[in-house]
Amino acid sequence: MSAFDKYSTSEDVVRTFASQAQGRTIVITGAGQPSIGSSMATILAQASPEHIVIASRTASKVESVLAQIQTINPAVKATFVHVDLSDHESVRTAADKILAATNSKIDLLINSAGIMAVRNYAVDKQGIEIQFSANHVGHFLLTNLLMPALLAAAAQDEDRGARIVNLSSLGYRISPVRFEDYNFSGGEAYDMWSAYGQSKTANILFAYGITKRLKDKGITAFAVHPGSNHDTELGSHLGMEDYNKIPAITKRNVGTDWEFDDPRFKTFDQIGATPLAAALDPTFPGKSSCYVANCQVEEPEEMARAPENVEQLWKLSENLVGQEFSY
Repeated sequence: MSAFDKYSTSEDVVRTFASQAQGRTIVITGAGQPSIGSSMATILAQASPEHIVIASRTASKVESVLAQIQTINPAVKATFVHVDLSDHESVRTAADKILAATNSKIDLLINSAGIMAVRNYAVDKQGIEIQFSANHVGHFLLTNLLMPALLAAAAQDEDRGARIVNLSSLGYRISPVRFEDYNFSGGEAYDMWSAYGQSKTANILFAYGITKRLKDKGITAFAVHPGSNHDTELGSHLGMEDYNKIPAITKRNVGTDWEFDDPRFKTFDQIGATPLAAALDPTFPGKSSCYVANCQVEEPEEMARAPENVEQLWKLSENLVGQEFSY
């Protein structure tokens, strides 16, 4: 069991596992300010990684994060790469730039970018529902395009291997992946929380799919629930009346009762602790589960770990990006 818990801070985790980040190349998506990604990027700089690459949509939101990294530790190389995860052409271009910037060696990939509870139904350039697209499908494509660099890092550092962290959410419990209708009947069956829940369940299933395929090659993946926080922009458009709809929607979708977090909200200093534990704790790759909450490895609901769902999501994702990935 990890020594950390729901009250641990990002700095607690990085200070303890600094050796797991030292000298390494780290890629983080969506680390614009303020976000969980930005908090992780700046805290990780304290551990003297060699290079932090931030892949994000808006350069102006990342400039201050890059500057903070340089202020904290001028020896750390900090790079911005533009990516729109809902545009597969943009993802492919970004992957090429990241591979070039990292000399095709990536030790840690933290898929932190995401959107939540988009009120009105929308699709991406490929026609995929926007939350499923930005939260899962874009990351599925980017991660697999970067996999050669992760494999290279794992081969060079067999003791630490390489690791992938997907930021999921307790919100996965709202909905399974709707394999037969992931696009909500063209919007007719859409509600913002079911779409969010579907994408977060996909984040967990994807982590299981990666680990199943690549653990023997030194790569493990985790999906994490970081906790909720009011300081980030993720849910800034939502009010309590929106959150209060979650229990009824969850009951309708999966038949279970919804329980909010304890604590309901974490501080900005705490919000990165769980994903950082998943990225750095050397004991985690030996665990049988790929889901982490409150800095502890837990077993998620069946719908988020069933082997048949893991494989069905992988195939669906390959179809949506138009490319197969086998290892």
